[in-house]
Amino acid sequence: MVRYLINMEYKDFFKSELKNLKEQGLYREFRNIDRPIKSFPNADESFRNKEREVEVWCSNDYLNMSQHPEVVNEIVKTLLEYGSGSGGTRNISGTSSYHTELEKKLANIHNKESALVFASAYTANQSTLWTLGKKIKDIEIFSDELNHASLIQGIKNSGAKCHIFNHNDVDHLEALLKQADADNPKLIVFESLYSMEGIRSPIIKIVELAKKYNCMTYLDEVHSVGLYGEEGRGIAVEMGVENKIDIINGTLAKAFGQMGGYIAASSEIIDYIRSFAPGFIFTTSICPSIAAGASKAIDIVSLAEQLRIRIRENAALIRQNLDSLAIPYLDTNSHIVAVLINDPFLCKKVSKDLIEDHGIYAQPIFYPTVPKGLERLRITVTPKHRKEHIEKMIKALDIVWSKNNLPRKNINKVIGNI
Repeated sequence: MVRYLINMEYKDFFKSELKNLKEQGLYREFRNIDRPIKSFPNADESFRNKEREVEVWCSNDYLNMSQHPEVVNEIVKTLLEYGSGSGGTRNISGTSSYHTELEKKLANIHNKESALVFASAYTANQSTLWTLGKKIKDIEIFSDELNHASLIQGIKNSGAKCHIFNHNDVDHLEALLKQADADNPKLIVFESLYSMEGIRSPIIKIVELAKKYNCMTYLDEVHSVGLYGEEGRGIAVEMGVENKIDIINGTLAKAFGQMGGYIAASSEIIDYIRSFAPGFIFTTSICPSIAAGASKAIDIVSLAEQLRIRIRENAALIRQNLDSLAIPYLDTNSHIVAVLINDPFLCKKVSKDLIEDHGIYAQPIFYPTVPKGLERLRITVTPKHRKEHIEKMIKALDIVWSKNNLPRKNINKVIGNI
C-alpha cells in the first residue's frame, strides 16, 4: 500500500510538470517525417494516422550530404565490410583506420595539429568544458549569454567560476575580464555563428581580448563548418584567426550530413582531453561506416563552392520575399532565417497551420532553445530547394500570417542584444 502511494505521488509529479509545460505553451510534439533521397526537399509525413507529402524547411542537413550518392555508397560499402557497430569505446575496443583518418581530415580543416571525435558535438562540448573547468585549478570561464546548451551544461557541471557576458558585447566581456583575478587561468567560450539567429560573433575582437588578458579560447563552429570560409573550413579560417583559437568544436551532423562531433586543437590539448574526459573515455565511438561517410563528405564539401553559393542565393531570395511582405525576421546575411513571432502559442499555431494547410514543415522554436518572448520559425534552406519551393513556402507563410493576424512590422535591422 505504501509503495502504491509513493508511486502515485511520483506519477502526480510528472503529470503536474507536463500540465504546467502545456499551459505555458512549451510542450513539444514530434511529427514523423521520412526523407526519401529521391524527393527531398519533399518528404513523407505520418501524423495521427494521416500520410502525405510535405516540404521540409527546418533541416540542419545544410548541404544535403546525408543523401549524396557518393557518401551513401561509402557508408554502405564500409557497413557491409565491417558491420554496423564500433564494438565499444576506443579505450576498450581500440580504434579503427576510419576514425584516425577522419580525425586527420578534421584537424586539417581547422589548421590544427590534432582532432578528437566524440559521439556528438553536444558530448564534445559538454565533456571538454567539464574537463577543463574541473581539472584546471581556479579557472574562470567567460561565456556568451546565447551559448548553446551543451556549452552551458559543460561549464555548469564543472563547477568552475563562470561569468556570463551580454551577447556579442565585447565591452561587457572586457569589463568582466578586468574584474577577474589576474593570476587565475581564464577561458572565453563563444560561437562563431549562433544557430537560432544566424548572427556572427565579433570573433576578431574576442581573440584580441583573449591575447590582452592571457585567456584560452573555445570556439563552437558547429553551424559554420562546411558553409563559410575557403573550402568550407569555417568562419575562423575565413577571418584568419584559427591559429589564435585554442580549441575549436565542430559537428559531423550538419554540413557533413552524418552524426558525431569533434574538437580540434594542439596535439597536447587533444591528448589531454582524450586521457581525462569522461564523455570520450566512457562513450561508445561512432560506427566505422559513419566515420567513413563523414570522411567522404568532407572531401566533397571541400570542393563544393557551388553548393555554398546556391545556399546563400536561396537564403537571400527568402529574405527579399519576406521584406516584400513586411514579415519580421532577423536579417543576418547567413543561411539561417529566423522569422520572429514572439509568442509560444502563436508560434506553434503558425507551424501547425503551415504543415496542415499547406504542407510546409517548419518546426516552432521556443524556450529553452530560445529565450521566452523570442519564439520563432527557424527557416533553413538547402541547395536542393529551388525557386518554386521558395515561392510556395513564402506564399503559404503570407496566408498563415494574415490568418493569425500577426503584425507586419519589419524589424529585421534590430538584432543587437536579442
